[in-house]
Amino acid sequence: MVSSCTKYELRCAECGKSFGNRPLSGCPDCLAPLEVQYDLESVRGRFTRETIAAGPANIWRYKELLPIPEGFLPDLPVGFTPLVRARNLGKRIGADNLYVKNDAVCFPTLSFKDRVVAVALANAQGFGFTTVGCSSTGNLANSTAAQAARLGLKACILVPADLEYAKILNTQVYGARLVRIDGNYDHVNRLCTQIADEYNWGFVNVNLRPYYAEGSKTVGYEIAEQLGWRLPDNVVVPMAGGSLIRKIRKAFNELIYLGLVEKPARPTRFFGAQATGCSPISVAVRNGAEDIVPQKPNTIARSLAIGNPADGPAAAKMIREDGGWAEDVSDVEIVSGIQELAETEGIFTETAGGVTTAVTARLYAQGRITRDQTTVVCITGNGLKTTDALANRFDHLDSRAIRPRLSDFADYLAELDGVLEPALVAAD
Repeated sequence: MVSSCTKYELRCAECGKSFGNRPLSGCPDCLAPLEVQYDLESVRGRFTRETIAAGPANIWRYKELLPIPEGFLPDLPVGFTPLVRARNLGKRIGADNLYVKNDAVCFPTLSFKDRVVAVALANAQGFGFTTVGCSSTGNLANSTAAQAARLGLKACILVPADLEYAKILNTQVYGARLVRIDGNYDHVNRLCTQIADEYNWGFVNVNLRPYYAEGSKTVGYEIAEQLGWRLPDNVVVPMAGGSLIRKIRKAFNELIYLGLVEKPARPTRFFGAQATGCSPISVAVRNGAEDIVPQKPNTIARSLAIGNPADGPAAAKMIREDGGWAEDVSDVEIVSGIQELAETEGIFTETAGGVTTAVTARLYAQGRITRDQTTVVCITGNGLKTTDALANRFDHLDSRAIRPRLSDFADYLAELDGVLEPALVAAD
């Protein structure tokens, strides 16, 4: 752990050069990504279980280990989402100690992206940006638009043209300028990089990316705290750019270093989940490859459709180092995963959550995770944003209305279930 900076600063992940704090995402010398490094010793007495418990019930209870500019007073109650014991899903897939970290209810736009945007926009204000933006597959667009509106910032959002209608609507309603690009996410992201260089705008996942990514750590802090200040054996995480899975691990390591949790006998294992139609990281993990081979996305899980993920190589390496694994699932399995989580735990997740649920079931079936181990499944977005993925699943249902009579109701139940309801029929 680094203990030489004043509190936090940007540092190159490859050459180790320091850059202070400024809107910069890559090292000009070796082109490697920059990451926020902390002086952990400086917060040891302030970042404790007691001070955290005394803080607000949101991500700002962990502000001592978030890159927040001096003088910033956070008031948006983002995060601290439920950790749900998933007994019913566990019975179905053979798991005794299964939990769901449910960011499908994260405030304000129902995805984990609210966490990262909150931290990014704190820095956007600190750097003096009046216009912010992002390249997005949907959830990030929603969150950036909503939080920019609350902070009085202008927002310009760039998205692939085939984005789900609900996510487009959930961006425009906040008054953001929305630009649809004829291309996939990788095309959009390259254009945003050029715009960030040309305009004096703060792009949350471009020139503000190091700060933005740190917001993901709060998922890890919350998991540990909600488990009673202990770490799980396994975490299953959906992967798009590959940042979230790495930052949860970073959070766990910081908690161990500061003594808030005991160091486990075996490190927590991380399992990555991707869609087969866009699976560059999972392919690299399974092949033992150090490099990522870019893919052209072709999946209903558009929020995970990043064919050339920035953190892909580092994520694949981390997964293998800790003894984890990665899998990908088809579009049919994704829809089944959405429905399975809804039917067993009452949690309606978007397509990314369907990916994670389906991959989790496969990991248990493969024996990579045993039923007694404590496993946390990260659900990162709400199903109301991707209802189009389920249209063909339910459009066959009978939509006719029945008369308000008990006998008609009994007949209708018999049709639906294929059996008669004698008690109801007899009572008519």
